[in-house]
Amino acid sequence: MSETTEAKSGRRVLTGTVVSAKMDKTISVEVIRRVKHSRYHKYINRRNVFKAHDEDNSCEAGDNVVIRESRPLSKTKRWVLIERHPRNA
Repeated sequence: MSETTEAKSGRRVLTGTVVSAKMDKTISVEVIRRVKHSRYHKYINRRNVFKAHDEDNSCEAGDNVVIRESRPLSKTKRWVLIERHPRNA
């Protein structure tokens, strides 16, 4: 997946896959980025899991989503859902 920056707000925008949607109004999003190893020059997948706010509880596991950085919403939640692309579409 990829990482981009929004011009106006300066907040990061990431694309990832929902790995868990069992919490109320919260989803876990896995973001995968490819990094080149400094010594061996082989590309490695690095993954991060972010908690994001899903106001409508509309996401399911496996959906591709776009999330944006926001103010802290809870102890671990600092991202907000922007777009949802269902896995079957």
